[in-house]
Amino acid sequence: MLPALPFAETVPDRTVLVVDDDPAVRNSLRFSLEIDGYRVRLFQSDRDVLDLEELPRSACLVVDYNLPGANGLDLLAAMRARGYTSPAILITSHPPAGVRRRAAAAGVPIVEKPLLGDALIDAIHAAVGG
Repeated sequence: MLPALPFAETVPDRTVLVVDDDPAVRNSLRFSLEIDGYRVRLFQSDRDVLDLEELPRSACLVVDYNLPGANGLDLLAAMRARGYTSPAILITSHPPAGVRRRAAAAGVPIVEKPLLGDALIDAIHAAVGG
């Protein structure tokens, strides 16, 4: 019998919530994060997340800055106002200085698109201690 592949295991309570309006980005992130052992929940808008009655408290939020309803930092502020304290990572292309300042003030690291290499997974590991 062959040993199980390491990426086939999903560690409980290693959940990442991905909020991005681009289905290709959402699906590629799901694929790569699941290979790394994370459970992934996908959302296409700020409303999809805010309409949930309950969010996993141990999850890491990966949110695109450019969303159809509100930007990712506004979404995070709304979630923080509701008591959501889990770590978050902002993904975006070429963030202007104002977005960088606002993210830094909120304690949210930015990973720039295109998401090449291990930058995002390294940020998630740093955020959740994984």
